Amino acid sequence: MTTVFVPDSEAIQNLRDVLKFPGNLEDLKTLTETLLEFKKFHPLYVYILFCTSYLYKQTFAIPGSVFLNILSGALYGTVKGTCLSSLLTATGASMCYFLSLLSGTDFILNTWPEKMSHLRAQVDNNQERLPYFLLSLRLVPVSPNWFINATSPILGIPIKIFAVTAFIGLMPYNFVCVKAGSVLSELTSVNDLLNFQMVCNLMLVAGVASLPGFLNKKLQKMS
Repeated sequence: MTTVFVPDSEAIQNLRDVLKFPGNLEDLKTLTETLLEFKKFHPLYVYILFCTSYLYKQTFAIPGSVFLNILSGALYGTVKGTCLSSLLTATGASMCYFLSLLSGTDFILNTWPEKMSHLRAQVDNNQERLPYFLLSLRLVPVSPNWFINATSPILGIPIKIFAVTAFIGLMPYNFVCVKAGSVLSELTSVNDLLNFQMVCNLMLVAGVASLPGFLNKKLQKMS
């Protein structure tokens, strides 16, 4: 709806021509320049457009959220952009959670039976420290986030734990992408965001997040 009812503005006459999900950095740069100019006259419209687009991608597990995270940084700065992206990530992931709960169970179980069995075994083995386990999954994306979103209700993960860990666990990744939005003109590839050092940093954070749950499990065994 936000792409159909574009408000009249002298600033941008061809906004509809560039209103599409970016597929590469060049598309993203063009979209960013257009929205930054349009935002001067219609900030609320741009905000609603960004939020609804982000939620749409998250709810239906459509790849490409990295571009929207970068766009968030370009439109709203590092701090506001990170908070907004993290909130939208958790909200959209929760919507995907409920969508899967309502209509995706049979499809997921029939399509990925081996992956589901493996993930179910991991969840069962980490029930006592489930929040820390989910945080580690989010911080180091061994499994795609869309797969975690879609399978969590089937695995019996409570929505409160799911939403909180999605918000906190994906914040470091969102921060990296959002921060890149402030230097968008200098980026030549999305691979510039996740270099070897950044991946190591995320793995370190994941290890720290898992440590309390690991220690708690050890203490329970000792007692």
